[in-house]
Amino acid sequence: MEPLTEQQIRASFVNCSKGEAGRIKMPADLAVLPWNNLDFVGWTDPAAPQRALMVVPMDTGPVGILLRRPDSRRTSAMRSSMCRVCLTGHTSDGVTLFVAPLAGAAGRQGNSVGDYICSDLACSLYLRGKRQPRGRLIRHEETLSLDERIDRAMTNLHGFVKRIVAG
Repeated sequence: MEPLTEQQIRASFVNCSKGEAGRIKMPADLAVLPWNNLDFVGWTDPAAPQRALMVVPMDTGPVGILLRRPDSRRTSAMRSSMCRVCLTGHTSDGVTLFVAPLAGAAGRQGNSVGDYICSDLACSLYLRGKRQPRGRLIRHEETLSLDERIDRAMTNLHGFVKRIVAG
């Protein structure tokens, strides 16, 4: 992913007001993010832990989306879940149902879509083996190359973003 400035990130949000986009807390390490290892940027707002943000490169330029996560709940470590973007298997607390208001009038009326995504929004790092899921002793090996896994993840993520933008 190409590095983005704070101004580019704020201007990219499609499912919140400009005022809300202006109040978003940027990642503290924005200047030193490992951009060459990222396919998208995702972070949790430190001022509002139930709000997460994601900026995804699309054909039309970067698209930022505001996400909501449910209240944290205790889950069993014995259960497992899979991210619908990168297909990484996690213990149940490693995947969260993120919900995004739709862009435009539909979102202002309260309509939303959701998907199960890595709780830390670090799909890019899991794909590259730079981060390992907590509590998972067995990692399923795939026959796809890294480039093919990245393409699959971005196809999955682009599908989610297009559902939000289409409103």
